[in-house]
Amino acid sequence: MDKKLISFGHGYSAQALSKRLLAEGWTILGTTRSTDKADDLRRQGIAPLLFSDPIPPEFADSSHILISAGPDNRGDPTLAEYAGALAEMTPEWVGYLSTTGVYGDHQGGWVDEATALTPSTKRGQARVMAESQWRATALPLHIFRLAGIYGPGRGPFAKVRSGTARRIIKQGQVFSRIHVDDIAQVLYASMLAPNAGAIYNLCDDDPAPPQDVIAYAAKLLGLPVPPAVAYNQAEMTPMARSFYAESKRVRNDRIKDELGVTLRYPDYRTGLKAMIATD
Repeated sequence: MDKKLISFGHGYSAQALSKRLLAEGWTILGTTRSTDKADDLRRQGIAPLLFSDPIPPEFADSSHILISAGPDNRGDPTLAEYAGALAEMTPEWVGYLSTTGVYGDHQGGWVDEATALTPSTKRGQARVMAESQWRATALPLHIFRLAGIYGPGRGPFAKVRSGTARRIIKQGQVFSRIHVDDIAQVLYASMLAPNAGAIYNLCDDDPAPPQDVIAYAAKLLGLPVPPAVAYNQAEMTPMARSFYAESKRVRNDRIKDELGVTLRYPDYRTGLKAMIATD
């Protein structure tokens, strides 16, 4: 069977994977809600599909399916729109991109894939619902719980250069992170070794306070370290503040032990060093 991927919600992480697959001759269908983005996908060599339009017949035999589209308060939009079509398909691998937010707050403690799901934010609760909906299908599902994503175009450099970066200090706060290229290599490794029902945490080896990342970016740029602002005094959007509602360290042993992955960027320092020349 020719290798074909349907990518629902073809965004930042999916695009990193598709670069690798296209180079190997894969055929990819990517969904979007924007006609402008559809044109961009076409320029990348990806067949675009406006979300809610029917899956073209030539992709009905797709070997792989990736779901990146985020849930809403009703759960997963891809299943809501395409459950009937998906039930008729027989892919060898289905991947759902979730978030480590499903674990909730552990006050800086460690979590792994066996940790109970106790999300404290609405976003995390919606992800738990979506994961459950996908597990209820008969598809060969693999769940990937992603930590904070960074990479080209999604790093701290722009804010540090513009002078708008702040080091927001909340005692004991730590985040796990993952470079987008490492997301792509984990997904690819799973595609090569399908294990339906598997769940993987995608994060690097070094959970760290957010203020340390900003300070290191400034050091790389040779710019002054941005000022420290106490969390309870910082002006933040509700979305930004919600990220500080949870603090945990995420274990990634399973992607190494089961998939044989060696992270290209095992910590934020190696990731930022690689990005600085182009970001």
